[in-house]
Amino acid sequence: MSKKILFIYNANSDTGSKMLDFAHKIVSPDTYDCALCSLTFGNFSENKQWKGFRESLLAKGYELEFFHKDEFQKSYKSKFGHKYTYPIILVETAHDLEVLVTTEKLNAFEGVEELICSVGSVQ
Repeated sequence: MSKKILFIYNANSDTGSKMLDFAHKIVSPDTYDCALCSLTFGNFSENKQWKGFRESLLAKGYELEFFHKDEFQKSYKSKFGHKYTYPIILVETAHDLEVLVTTEKLNAFEGVEELICSVGSVQ
């Protein structure tokens, strides 16, 4: 299994989108469309438990890439023709991208512990 994990948020990278997402997370967090963002970040900083786990993956030699969906689509469009729903977590193999955690599973997680267990299964 590859040691490259891609995390793709269900948000765009432009300034307007970032500002709207920030406000949406505060005003109406229950209807915010990016479970990955909600699980890994609070309103102002990265979740401490997630940060510790992320750093442990890096220490074990994993390469982690984090994308907004527009950045991912631009970077990987020429390599892989797949259509994905977002948020999603993928693993890059020698020939393709494989889904590690689906959008549906991310949306069903009730806490960062479930996310950590799912991503930790790649080890």
